[in-house]
Amino acid sequence: MVEEPNRFEDAAIEAEFETGYREETRAAARRGVVTRLFRMASGTFITILGVILMPLPGPGLLVVAIGLGILSRDVAWADRLLQIVRKRLPSDSEGRLPRSSIATMVVLALAGIAFSAWLAFLG
Repeated sequence: MVEEPNRFEDAAIEAEFETGYREETRAAARRGVVTRLFRMASGTFITILGVILMPLPGPGLLVVAIGLGILSRDVAWADRLLQIVRKRLPSDSEGRLPRSSIATMVVLALAGIAFSAWLAFLG
């Protein structure tokens, strides 16, 4: 049983040596693996949170785009999906999301959260 985790760790570190930024040591490769796993987990969590927020008032599509942006550093399909999501976001002539849209989405999200908390605790 002790052999299996070491083989998995060795394989992950070897893969990091091949696909990473050419780490010099095993410790640097291990940090790269941990960083990559943390980035993928947080990107997945944020993307799922955005999907949950989609039917609610607020920045659901923006949260999905943020999660896919995090994931796209490590996963090719997330980058392709991010390009599709970016086309659906409102943008100005330079392709950026206007501050007024961001402010509106944040205000609506906070109002929805406040209303939900009011119903849950006082209703």
